[in-house]
Amino acid sequence: MTRRSESATEATGTASFTRLSEPARRFLRAETGGAALLLAATVTALLWANSPWSGLYESLWHVRAAISVGDATLAMDLESWVNDALMALFFFVVGLEVRREFSIGELTDLRRAAVPVVAALGGLVVPALLYLAIVPEGEATRGWGVVIGTDTAFMLGALALVGPRYSTQLRVFLLIFTVIDDIVAVSVIGLIYSRNLNGSAILIMIALCGVMALLSRMQVWRAAPYLIVGAALWLAAYHAGLHGAIAGMLGGLLIAARTPAREAVETAEQYFRAFRQSPMGVVGRSARLGLERAVSVNERLRVVLQPWVSYFVVPLFALANAGVDLRGGVLGEALTSSLTWGVVVALVIGKLLGVGVTTLAAERIGIGSLPQGVGKGHVLGGAALAGIGFTVSLLIAGLAFDDQLIQDQAIVGVLLALVIATVLGRLVFRAAALFLGETDADLPRLLDRPVEAGIDHIRGPVDAPLTLVEYGDFECPFCAKATGVGRELREHFGDRLRYVFRHLPLPDVHPHAELAARAAVAAGYQGRFWEMHDTLFAHQNELEYEDLAGYAAKLGLDVERFLRDMNSQKAEARVRADVASAEASGARGTPTFFVNGERHVGAHDTQTLARALERSAPPAREAPPRRR
Repeated sequence: MTRRSESATEATGTASFTRLSEPARRFLRAETGGAALLLAATVTALLWANSPWSGLYESLWHVRAAISVGDATLAMDLESWVNDALMALFFFVVGLEVRREFSIGELTDLRRAAVPVVAALGGLVVPALLYLAIVPEGEATRGWGVVIGTDTAFMLGALALVGPRYSTQLRVFLLIFTVIDDIVAVSVIGLIYSRNLNGSAILIMIALCGVMALLSRMQVWRAAPYLIVGAALWLAAYHAGLHGAIAGMLGGLLIAARTPAREAVETAEQYFRAFRQSPMGVVGRSARLGLERAVSVNERLRVVLQPWVSYFVVPLFALANAGVDLRGGVLGEALTSSLTWGVVVALVIGKLLGVGVTTLAAERIGIGSLPQGVGKGHVLGGAALAGIGFTVSLLIAGLAFDDQLIQDQAIVGVLLALVIATVLGRLVFRAAALFLGETDADLPRLLDRPVEAGIDHIRGPVDAPLTLVEYGDFECPFCAKATGVGRELREHFGDRLRYVFRHLPLPDVHPHAELAARAAVAAGYQGRFWEMHDTLFAHQNELEYEDLAGYAAKLGLDVERFLRDMNSQKAEARVRADVASAEASGARGTPTFFVNGERHVGAHDTQTLARALERSAPPAREAPPRRR
């Protein structure tokens, strides 16, 4: 799929998860699934730590575990393995996501990123200052780092539960700001909370970072070298006295994300076609390797590691760190502690003001604009949910405080903030829906301009009961593949389907797309739109001005008239009208499909679109009863 700033596809699922039942897979793929597991682990830890078996809980995490290779041994207790090693994997995935956003995602366009970046800075500074105002002195002041982080997984899970029914655009906004949040939080861990640093090991880390960057620059496509260097980077960070989060984040940031090259995608397709004809092991291996070459290492590692991080690493971290024994007056002391309430107020009120008010102020003074579909109430609701610090907050609490009592008070504050921020977010979203009419935080989902015979380019009967509208770009490789999908759907549905093509050229990534769109319009003035449509997609790499004139001649068009029409304001206006309808309909990339007037979300292969068309088909009319 091609967007204005990217052209990428992403595989979904992993081999280990395909063995699960379909309901289980749907649950695990949902954001609420990860958040639910995290919440379950937190509740389990609290109940366990306050049960008659609390001694077992404490002793479990102090069990020593070691890895030995020859005379070299690395030994830590289980809690340290979780917090230092497994959480490094968590931050490695975070680093991959951050690099992707900077390489081919939302942060490639600084205009769109301006407001979320300002929101992130406000969400870091305001809570820290508010915490220090409440806890101005003593060892507790070291806890200001506890309140700067936002737990992305928990926040998005809470958004799915208490936010608007459709919140795609709000999710994008929140993800951009948490990217900055994560970078700063990890930097704080490395610069503020690391002790007894080893200079030699730091130099080794720098060298390993250089190796990782070189692998990425050389576009080494196998994942194994990156994982080996990443493991060595973590080991060097451990010996340097730095938290494993630093190594994880650095490793992820150094692996570039790239859009799939057209040639690589076509090569992979050829391998799979060969495997379909000759299903032999050696051919299947070539097909698998071809697919791996087409998708960047960054994308592949994220897809493989994300489920393990979300459904194993982070819940295990919560199980190991959220178990505070509240008996013996600990809860009472926490509820009367300025540290506990400093954490609560800084996370709940500080994030609401720091993220919400800063965002609205930035938009008001013209620094940037909110994503389409996101209102002021949505921003404040998302800012309230940003008060869910949890993972990063618990991690920093363990690093900031040596005193177990003070650490427990901070953890109680983090847990209270989680509950209060979720409830507050729900109230804000509800108020926004009631008083501001902000029910959805999503792009438009309905086709803005209905299909009109004589204006739109239509294949099939103009009065067919099923309609499939495609917004496409003649230079987009994925649109070219979609032409085959359209042909198969027309063969499948016959006269029941009308197929409509509308123009959405993306000139910032496809420099010839706009000229090609005008060429198709000009051919349409001579009744040969679809012939030119097919020709342009068949020659995507040859869309220069003289190429277009040659195609017109081959199609038997009046070339002089064709060139005059192609350069006319009329053709330009026709393309602009389609682009305007795409914007108004929520189409932001190509190809985007509308099934019977509603934007299709998800895969756009023949089978998926056929099912969507069948589901949206109007009910068949019953034949009137015969008169006797």
